[in-house]
Amino acid sequence: MEKRIGQYIILLILALAPLVSFGQTDDELADYYYANGQYEQARLYYEKIWKNNRTNKVYENYLNTLIALEDLEEAEKLIKKKIRGSADAANAHVDLASLYLQFNEDERAKDEFEEALKELQPGRSNATRLANAYIKLNAFDYAMKTYEKGKRISTDGYEYHYEIANLQGMMGDFENMTESFLDLLRISPSYIQTVQNSLNRNLNFLENEDTGEMLRGKLLKRVQRYPDDIIYSEMLIWLFNQQKDFGAALVQAKAIDKRLDESGIRVLEIGNMARNNEDYDVAIDAYNYVVAKGTAGMYYASARGEMLKAKLTRMESRVKPEESEVRELAAEYTASINDLGNDLGTVSMMQQLAHIKAFYLNDAKGAIDILNKALEVPGVYDRSEASCKLELADILVLEGDIWEASLLYSQVELTFKEDPIGHDAKFRNARIAYYSGDFEWAQAQLDVLKASTSKLISNDAIDLSLLITDNFNMDTTTVPMRLFAQADLLAYQNRIPEAEAKLDSLLSVWPRHTLKDEILMLRSDIYMKQGRFADSEKCLEEILTVHFKDILADDALFRLAEMNDEIYKNEDKAKELYQRLLVEYPGSLYVVEARKRFRALRGDEIE
Repeated sequence: MEKRIGQYIILLILALAPLVSFGQTDDELADYYYANGQYEQARLYYEKIWKNNRTNKVYENYLNTLIALEDLEEAEKLIKKKIRGSADAANAHVDLASLYLQFNEDERAKDEFEEALKELQPGRSNATRLANAYIKLNAFDYAMKTYEKGKRISTDGYEYHYEIANLQGMMGDFENMTESFLDLLRISPSYIQTVQNSLNRNLNFLENEDTGEMLRGKLLKRVQRYPDDIIYSEMLIWLFNQQKDFGAALVQAKAIDKRLDESGIRVLEIGNMARNNEDYDVAIDAYNYVVAKGTAGMYYASARGEMLKAKLTRMESRVKPEESEVRELAAEYTASINDLGNDLGTVSMMQQLAHIKAFYLNDAKGAIDILNKALEVPGVYDRSEASCKLELADILVLEGDIWEASLLYSQVELTFKEDPIGHDAKFRNARIAYYSGDFEWAQAQLDVLKASTSKLISNDAIDLSLLITDNFNMDTTTVPMRLFAQADLLAYQNRIPEAEAKLDSLLSVWPRHTLKDEILMLRSDIYMKQGRFADSEKCLEEILTVHFKDILADDALFRLAEMNDEIYKNEDKAKELYQRLLVEYPGSLYVVEARKRFRALRGDEIE
């Protein structure tokens, strides 16, 4: 009875088909029903179309339709016709194997896998297409056999290193995968970027120490075995840079530079990467190597400038640099500028020397003279000119000429409105307004800067904004906030006794004001400048004890950790404090740096 009902339905569909298909071809209707999962209707059309149109698309859709309807017998017949009537018999055998697997006929599937392999014809496309068919069915062993046979019957000597390496990766055979990729590089060095991406993705060596060591070992052996193939040294440099082992990368870069008698560009690049990752000693070593090539070297001047910049950044990263180090660095800057002359290439050096003189050697007049000479250099670039103006304005604030400083900040802001250097100028102008007691205008500027594309400027703007919003208009008078801003400016200007007098005055009249934690932090900074480390530490401890819920608590904790790390050299205490910050203040801006320093003190491999 059911069979007769089914026959009636099919006859009804055939009778109505001309009405439904008005304006549409059989192909379109077949594809429409197939796409919508109406396989009974699709089958009627594909059965008809297949007689005259035996394209791959019709074959695949017709086969999938029969499989969806679980008509194994018709599907099998279709594939066998494909095997008999097609030059691509190998892939058709895999289709038959796939069909048998779907219906749990594993032995028959295995037989078809073997038949497919026998039918493989020479040619890269044939081997690749058959291997991919096996891979779709997770038949990785047969895919490997396909590539191996493809090599044996190859007419052009192609060895399938890339395909085999990718397959080995899928199979989890990472050691042999790595060897295959390295074999590929010896034949085709242009694949270096592709190989690097594949190794990074498959080995995940930044997270997996074992795979990283495996890759390093294999590359070192290749360098020894094939000393004339620099591709393996280049791969080692890439690996070491990924692992942030810049010292090891530098060794390889120097070796290549000497072997090829290069200009030092590879070494210079390692230096820049090391400096950007705060590995200043390696950076300075790299720059020294390029400088040592002599004044005739293509990168002599730039390497000398970058080396000075690395030394300055290293010095400024310290809690309190030694005066001897400061003076020695200033002398190096002076010698470099004298050797190279006052020109476009030394403007940044002049700016940096001015900064050292004004803020570390108490020589504002000498700093201003240097900056004026820099601004007079013919053809000075706009950005270099802006940087010099910002430095000059900072020094004018130091000297008390805040209105002239504001004018310079405004000039830079106007010239570079949508640029980070313009945002920096805007922030510094807002800070002048804060120093002057114009808190509302300062706050308006800071609100704009909070969304700055520069993280550093955005963070500075947020910090100053929080200081103002937390303490301004908290009571009926603005005097406490004005006194604190004046003391902040005096501390910036190194007028320490006057700054302390302002803070004493503020506390004597408003001993319970919300500025108490800010006052303690400012005093801590003042004592640090004077080398009074114990007094600075007491202020930080009081913030953590009394004001542990206020916004400066994480700042205080990080600075205490820094003091123990860099000044007292008490690694255990520093480690304890960094860990405490990670636990107690997980949202702090210092979390990333604290975690890095904690891991370094613990002896971890830093990624």
